[in-house]
Amino acid sequence: MKRYYFIFGVFFFLGIQHNLAQISQDCIDAIPICNNTPVNGGTSGFGIDDFNGADMSGCLEKTLGGAIESNAAWYRFRTGATGQLGFNIGFNTTEDWDFALYKTDDCSALGDPIRCNFYDNQDENTFIGVGEDPTGDTANIQYEEWLDVAPGEDYYLLINNFSNSNSGFSIQFSGNIFVTNPYDALDCSIISNLLGPPISACEFDTVTLNATTADAVEYTWFANLGSGFQEILGEKDPTYEVSATGSYRVIVSRLAGNIISDVQVAFSTIPTAHPVANAAACSAMATFDLFSKNNEVLGGQNPSNAVVSYHGSLGDAIAGLNALPRELSIGAGSQTVYVRVTSAENPNCFDAPQEFELINLETPDLDFPLEAYLCDDGSSITIGPETFDTNYTYQWDSGETTPNITVSALGTHTLTVTNNQAGLSCSDFKTIAVVVSNLPEITDIKVDDLQNTNMVTIETDFQNGWLYQLDEESPQTSNVFSGVLPGEHRVSVLDPRGCGSVSENIVVVGFPRFFTPNGDGMNDDWTIDGAENLTNPILTIYDRYGKLMKQLDPTNFGWDGLFNGQVMPSADYWFTLTYTNTNGQTTTAKYINNHFSLRR
Repeated sequence: MKRYYFIFGVFFFLGIQHNLAQISQDCIDAIPICNNTPVNGGTSGFGIDDFNGADMSGCLEKTLGGAIESNAAWYRFRTGATGQLGFNIGFNTTEDWDFALYKTDDCSALGDPIRCNFYDNQDENTFIGVGEDPTGDTANIQYEEWLDVAPGEDYYLLINNFSNSNSGFSIQFSGNIFVTNPYDALDCSIISNLLGPPISACEFDTVTLNATTADAVEYTWFANLGSGFQEILGEKDPTYEVSATGSYRVIVSRLAGNIISDVQVAFSTIPTAHPVANAAACSAMATFDLFSKNNEVLGGQNPSNAVVSYHGSLGDAIAGLNALPRELSIGAGSQTVYVRVTSAENPNCFDAPQEFELINLETPDLDFPLEAYLCDDGSSITIGPETFDTNYTYQWDSGETTPNITVSALGTHTLTVTNNQAGLSCSDFKTIAVVVSNLPEITDIKVDDLQNTNMVTIETDFQNGWLYQLDEESPQTSNVFSGVLPGEHRVSVLDPRGCGSVSENIVVVGFPRFFTPNGDGMNDDWTIDGAENLTNPILTIYDRYGKLMKQLDPTNFGWDGLFNGQVMPSADYWFTLTYTNTNGQTTTAKYINNHFSLRR
C-alpha cells in the first residue's frame, strides 16, 4: 500500500491558543471540519451522554464515571470525492487517547463505529488513527485500516481521553484522495460562514480575509489574540491581511442588518531539517533503524513539535509521499535516503532539503573458536583469529590492540573488531573463554576376547572430547575398538587440544570360560588362543586361595585339571600371563578377564 501523508492538516495550539480552540463535548454540536480547518485544544468533560448509558460502543467501554465518554471532543466531516481516506491524531507521547469513527448524518443514530481504537500508549507513539503512521512506523498497533469513501458520505469522529489532564491533539487527514482531489476531498459546504472555515497557515504565509458584501456600508475588524476581541483601528476595507495567530471578527454594517462573522487563523512554525551524516548499513544487519537519525535531523528542535520522515526520492520527500518504514531493509548496495521534517501542527509546513547515503559496509566475520584451552602444565596459549585484515582495528577488553594475545590464566577475553571506512564503521565482537584442559586418566580397559570379533573398550575418569587410538591407527572419537587381532597392543587417549596423551599396553587373547576334563574328548584341556603372537609367554594358574596349580609355557599351553597327578575339584581358577614386551622387559598382561571354571 502506498503512503500518502501530510496532504491536509488540522492541528492544536499551545499556550494562549488553547483559549481559541474549537472543542465540542457533544455530538449534536460537533465541529465541522474541511480542507485546512484547524482542530485544537485539550478536552475536559463530555457534556451530555451521547450513548444514553450504553456499556459499549465498538471498542470503547463504559468507564468508572458511568459513561463511555470521559473527556470528549466531537467533529464531523463530509467527503467530496472518491478515494482512500485516513487521518492521524497527534498528541504527547506520555498521553493516552482513543477514537471512534461513525458513518452517519444523525447523532441520534450513531450505530457501531466503522473504525475504533482503544489501545493504551505503552509504546509512546506520537500518532493514532486510520491508514498508516506518518512517521513510517509500521509496527504501530494504534492504526486501523484505510477508508474507501465516495462523495457525500457523512462521518462523526469522537476523540476521547481518560485523563483529566491532557495537553491537546492534532488531526491530519491523509490518503490518495487528497492527491486526486486536493481542493474538494472534503466538502466545505457543511461550514456556513462569511469568512469561511478556520485557516491553518505556515509562518511567512500571507492570509487575506475577505468579507466583501454587495450591500455593505462599513466594515469593522476585530482580533482576539488571547485577551478577548479588540477592534483593529483604521481597518475599514472589505479585506484584511492577517499576520498573527488568533481569532478574527468582522462586522459588516448593512441597511438590511449587520453580518457578524468570526474565523480562526493559525500560523505554524516551519521546522528545519538539519544536515545528516552518512550512515553505515552493516552487512550483519538485516535492517537499519531510520529513527536513529532523528536527533541529527532535528538538531535540538523539540521532537514533539515536528515529524521526521524518510523517503526514497526527493520528489516523495517534497510531496510527503511513500514514507520509508522505520526498519529499512538493507539492500546489496548503497542507497540515498531523503529527509522531510514536518510541523506536527500543520503538515503543510515542512522542510525537505536534506539527504544522506546509507552505505553498505562489511561487518567483520569473526570465525574463531569461543573456547581456548590451557594445559595443566602452566603453559600459555595464543587466542584470537588465525588470520586478520590489516584494514580492521582490533580492541581487547584488556586494552591490547593486536589481533591475537597470549594468556596464561583462566578467564574470559572479549575482542571487538571494527571495519572503518570513510568515517563509518561496522563492528562485531566475540568473547573467548580460557579454561584448563587436564590430561585424561585411563580408569579401565575392557577386553572382550571373542576370538573372531575381539572388542576393546577404554574408560576414562571423565569425558572431555578425547580422541582414542589403537597402536598406530588413526585416532577416533569412539572409545570402542572392534575386530582387534590377538596379541600385544598399545591403546592411547589423546587430548585434541594439544595437551598430551596417556597410553597403556594390553594383550588380547582368547580362552574358554570353562572346561570339562572328564575324558570324553571334548573340552578336556584348558588353554588360550593368541599366545603365539607374544614373545616368551608364560601362563600361571592359581586356585581361589592363590595356590599355584600349573605353569604353562609355549611348549605346553594346556591344563588337564590335575595338580601333582591329583584331580582338582570343580571351581573357579585364575591365571596370569607374562611376556616380553617390545622394550625387552618382562611384563604382566593387564586388563584380562582372568578367571575360568572347571566343571566335572
